[in-house]
Amino acid sequence: MEFSYTILYVKDVTQSVAFYEKAFGLHQHFIHESRQYAQMETGSTKLAFASNELASSNLINGFQENSLSAQPAGIEIAFTTDDVDAAFNRAVEAGAISLVVPKQKPWGQKVGYVRDLDGILIEIASQI
Repeated sequence: MEFSYTILYVKDVTQSVAFYEKAFGLHQHFIHESRQYAQMETGSTKLAFASNELASSNLINGFQENSLSAQPAGIEIAFTTDDVDAAFNRAVEAGAISLVVPKQKPWGQKVGYVRDLDGILIEIASQI
């Protein structure tokens, strides 16, 4: 089995694609003509977005929507970079919500946390 993609459920797929391009420098792989699903280039594994409506249609009992007004869900996505401070600042300037400014961890990694437009928790870190 191969890990292929992660899907983030969002209010507005097109808005999320534009945000992730600006905040993290990602590039759109494709966006469906319905604007309900998209994928971003992130290496061998894709980062995808599906609208809350599409997610609801796939899940029998629904799900908890991501929201800035609620605590982050118990999951995060992580991006690694050689310049954590610059990447963190770029994300915040693009509209990400700063949670924890980058700090050096005891194991040598530098890590900061932001939330995206839908409240999804994002780690920006150096390689381990």
